[in-house]
Amino acid sequence: MYIDIPKEVNDIIEIFRRNGYEAYAVGGCVRDALLNREPEDWDITTSAKPEDIKRLFARTIDTGIAHGTVTVRMNHKSYEVTTYRADGAYRDCRHPDSVRFISSLKEDLMRRDFTINAMAYAPGEGLIDIYGGMSDLNNRTIRCVGAPKERFEEDALRTLRAIRFAGQLGFDIEPETLKAVREAAHRIDNVSSERIRVEITKLIASEHPEKLILAYESGLTERFLPEWDAMMVTSQNNPNHIYNVGMHSIEVVRWIGRHYVGDDEREKRILLWSALLHDVAKPVSRTVDEEGMDHFYGHPARGSKLAKSILRRLKFDNYTTDMVSRIIYYHDHRFDGSRKQTRKFISRAGMDIMPYLLMLMEADVMGQSDFFRNEKLMLLKETAKCVEDIIADNESVSIKDMDINGRDIMQLGVSEGKFIGEILNELFADIIEEPLHNNREYLRKRAEKIISEKM
Repeated sequence: MYIDIPKEVNDIIEIFRRNGYEAYAVGGCVRDALLNREPEDWDITTSAKPEDIKRLFARTIDTGIAHGTVTVRMNHKSYEVTTYRADGAYRDCRHPDSVRFISSLKEDLMRRDFTINAMAYAPGEGLIDIYGGMSDLNNRTIRCVGAPKERFEEDALRTLRAIRFAGQLGFDIEPETLKAVREAAHRIDNVSSERIRVEITKLIASEHPEKLILAYESGLTERFLPEWDAMMVTSQNNPNHIYNVGMHSIEVVRWIGRHYVGDDEREKRILLWSALLHDVAKPVSRTVDEEGMDHFYGHPARGSKLAKSILRRLKFDNYTTDMVSRIIYYHDHRFDGSRKQTRKFISRAGMDIMPYLLMLMEADVMGQSDFFRNEKLMLLKETAKCVEDIIADNESVSIKDMDINGRDIMQLGVSEGKFIGEILNELFADIIEEPLHNNREYLRKRAEKIISEKM
């Protein structure tokens, strides 16, 4: 079987072989190449020891030399090269206490997580597939190498990685492997919040975010995202909905992923986590009226606080946390399609969240029933046009945009900071009502009138 590998990878393998060592492209890059997907990275495994790797190549970096990994720089590109190794005990359920360098490719591949990630390739020799990875690729199956229980005892994050790969590849998890995920779910407590955050983000950014349901069913999310479990058992007996809260949120995530998510990683995080958590407070806000209809009064404000707590727990950066919590706070706002109302809303919510908010609102509608769907979408379209026009006409939506500032008010004889703020707020309210009033001469005269009336 032939795989088209980058020239640099071929050259690195060839240098090892000319010097009497084995070397192969290995792991995810081989898997992705066989699936006709573009590998993110090309990793290489070799029988050469770290000191030999450093001797054979002019430019190297000691990336993880204690575990046998050296980064080789070639043509301004980096390639991780790791010595064949066997791992010692995993007492922390995440990292081996020790590693032992070995000379056997078979033994090196045996320590890897899933069969589809345990294949190697070298030009001239072809595919090395000892554990049935190609068969599992063809059958679209995620299966552990060897005994699943042992693999998950070694590294608890593999339980979540199994589900993430199922989402990214659209594969099913082999029954014994899935059973072992359930049995080892409690071990995820030993994994850092940062690593969990990365896996969940990759999962909801995948083509099959619905695989997150497996994390719920296997007991994983109960350990690090119990709010999601509550969403999965909260009904929405309401004309606007056809799914429970969790399934609705998955539909919103799916819509976002298919229609809006691009290559910008920060934008992707904000959109996807806003979609996943936008209704996170519905379980704690649910009430049922006399006719048996569900209502969720106040869930956006409560959801904003709850989302902020969750994102902090998962160690998100402050910018993402702030943006997502603000988007959730306003996600249920009802626009009337008018420019004035839109301008007033932006002055409260901030222009920076508007592109994300309108995307989420549309996805939210598409994840509901078709009850008044066309009318809801039309209002969003009209609002989006209002936002475009407000930007195009450079209309003021923030006090900072006014043609007058606190220093100007002080020159009119006002020194008290609180009074200055009141004047600026009153002038800003005037501008929101009539953007043409954002004129320095008009604002100065208006300020003088306010001062004369209040002093």
